[in-house]
Amino acid sequence: MTVVTTVRPVADKSGALRRFFSPQHPAVVVQRVMLLVLLVSIIGLAVANPSFRNPANLLNIVQQASMVGIVACGMQLMIISGGFDLSVGATAAAAGCLAATVSLAFGVPAGLLAGMLLGLAIGIGNGWLIAKVGMNPFVSTFGTQAIILGTMYALTEARPIAPLPREWRELGFFHIGGLTFPSMVFIAVVVVLAAVLHFTRYGQHVYAVGSNKVGTSRAGVNVDRVLIATYAIGGVTAAIAGLLLTSIAGIGSPQAGTTWALLSIAAVVIGGTPLSGGLGGITSAVIGIFALTILNNAMTLYSISAFWQPAFMGTGVLLAVGYEAVRRGHKS
Repeated sequence: MTVVTTVRPVADKSGALRRFFSPQHPAVVVQRVMLLVLLVSIIGLAVANPSFRNPANLLNIVQQASMVGIVACGMQLMIISGGFDLSVGATAAAAGCLAATVSLAFGVPAGLLAGMLLGLAIGIGNGWLIAKVGMNPFVSTFGTQAIILGTMYALTEARPIAPLPREWRELGFFHIGGLTFPSMVFIAVVVVLAAVLHFTRYGQHVYAVGSNKVGTSRAGVNVDRVLIATYAIGGVTAAIAGLLLTSIAGIGSPQAGTTWALLSIAAVVIGGTPLSGGLGGITSAVIGIFALTILNNAMTLYSISAFWQPAFMGTGVLLAVGYEAVRRGHKS
């Protein structure tokens, strides 16, 4: 007589955890670790501080993250393609100032259109310098930033443009159920660019260009066109953020967006996207920007000096980039 014994498998919780943190590429590890840290931070702050879990504060966090988050989404595409843009802050300020100036003479809709077109033109110019001329992204976008700031300060004498038509303030403070217009635009940009990256041929080409420009070109892809389109999108997202800031502040400020370039790059890197290109997604930008925004919000709630934020941000960037470098060195 044969006795058949049935052995029930035991759930390997530690193995599941190891698989979660052991994917093929270290960038995915960083993204998953940061997502876990973000979720734990949100839960911990919500339990420890009643002010943090207040719905008004949570909606305020989304609005605070919205404008730099929009810039970070455009920066995400550029970093995936193997580059970046240091002129996004200047582009945002210039778009806001031009829109404010045009709206005083021709109305708010004309001003919004002028600001968007300026961002598009600056992005195309950066893409052309990088793709056609062959300039390094750091040199080209740094030079563009200097040109924009110098021209803007000369034309405005570094003074804000005000007062603006009341339609600007109505746009900035429009809300549905507590969700402000900038927050809604941020969500729309995230959805649209995520869909573009994952469901269009252009998105596939962006990843391919970031991984191997020469090989992608030999495969028949117009690399120059992909790069110009990517920087054009980056310019438009910067302009959108600048217009939203103008609508909230009620002025066109030449000093707007001075830290947005570094903040958006930091958000993308902290979210798990390597600067080497070819990897990442809009999720990385969202995780990174909310991590930085919640950090700033928690420091405010606990009366910690805001001057510590750059130190924490720099630490996060060094840890993310350092982890990738160490893993790549061991693999080699």
